[in-house]
Amino acid sequence: MSFEEMESSEVLGTSSGCGCQLNCVCQVVRAIKDIQDEAVEEECLTCTSNCFVEPLGDLALPARQRSDTRVFTLTNKNGDLFKGLFKGTAGKCVSVYFRVEDVFDNCCATLRVLIPLRDQTVVNLFPNGKLNYEALCSVNNWASSNSCITVDLHCFCAVQCIADVNLGICEV
Repeated sequence: MSFEEMESSEVLGTSSGCGCQLNCVCQVVRAIKDIQDEAVEEECLTCTSNCFVEPLGDLALPARQRSDTRVFTLTNKNGDLFKGLFKGTAGKCVSVYFRVEDVFDNCCATLRVLIPLRDQTVVNLFPNGKLNYEALCSVNNWASSNSCITVDLHCFCAVQCIADVNLGICEV
């Protein structure tokens, strides 16, 4: 089966019958926020595939870099990647990449929508309104947008950390 033929739930390893009762997504997003807040230089860790890996920057191994953002995606209960809008050129204003800005109350979060880039060019992830997996796989960089969205983290069944990057969020 080709990559394009796979269902999004097969690609993401999720199922549409998700019954998240303790809401691990909420706990992971809280952990990502804490890790971003504590971004400091420390010794590198050996495991780089887990959202709980500390310090921020370890997902960038082996060439660890100074980072202020852990880029992640969210999968909703029907197995689709969650989308957010950002101001951009026509047809290139939808992203599936986020940075957590705040977690509050009963697992609500403010997320910054990140602009997907291939080098310095915005990647259109949804030509014709449908997620293009080739375009998704071509993303190798991100930029900060001014668009933020508030979500209920109970509405998601999966979170996947993609990369640690320096977006200059904390620079004055």
